[in-house]
Amino acid sequence: QVQLVESGGGLVQAGGSLRLSCAASGRTFSSFVMGWFRQAPGKEREFVAAIMWSGGGQYYADSMKGRFTISRDNAKNTVYLQMNSLQPVDTAVYYCAASTYLSSRFSNDETWGFWGQGTQVTVSS
Repeated sequence: QVQLVESGGGLVQAGGSLRLSCAASGRTFSSFVMGWFRQAPGKEREFVAAIMWSGGGQYYADSMKGRFTISRDNAKNTVYLQMNSLQPVDTAVYYCAASTYLSSRFSNDETWGFWGQGTQVTVSS
């Protein structure tokens, strides 16, 4: 088991930046692949980014490439999502997720076993 707690959300103007954090507790953090998803009002939860156990591999949704960066600090049991050039379409609840392996269908939220409670990101125009 692993418990995940997100932080760092808030209100930002278009073009601004935010860094989300997700602190993990429970099982050894480095044994988990970590990911970020988001869910906008009225929409399904969508994949944002994922990072492998040691941080050596990162994966992004096409619309986030070049703007978002996922990273992790295994010594601090924390995964981050740096978000730059934010736009109103990025407004959503952002969720941290964990899995013991990276499924071939990793963009499907059903393949992730553990979830945080989410943090709201609102981008104003």
